[in-house]
Amino acid sequence: MFAHCSKKELQQVAQATMEVSAPDGRVLVREGEPGHECFIIIEGHARVERNGAVVATLGPDDVVGELAPLTGGPRTATVTAEGPLDVLVIGQREFAALLDEIPGFANRVLHELAHRMRDLDERAYG
Repeated sequence: MFAHCSKKELQQVAQATMEVSAPDGRVLVREGEPGHECFIIIEGHARVERNGAVVATLGPDDVVGELAPLTGGPRTATVTAEGPLDVLVIGQREFAALLDEIPGFANRVLHELAHRMRDLDERAYG
């Protein structure tokens, strides 16, 4: 999502975040629960599970939970730290501001979400 951001845009993103460390086994988001923030993994890895099945492992630069700030709906997966994990947290209000302030950011978010949906469909239906 942030790969094509300019230096200025990345500075805006950095200002909208808070850095947090999570120990091994910490659940960042739990499937079915409400959420209002998303996470950018800086260092470490996280396991993604849907309906109890592992569907992905994420690492540095991956974004977790970006649907929640957009929809305010329940989390679609559980994400758990696999070892120590450092993340940047973006709250719902800050995420909305980034969508408004950074040209093309909303398109990048939609592109990333569409890509993930396609991957999930391919896994589910071959």
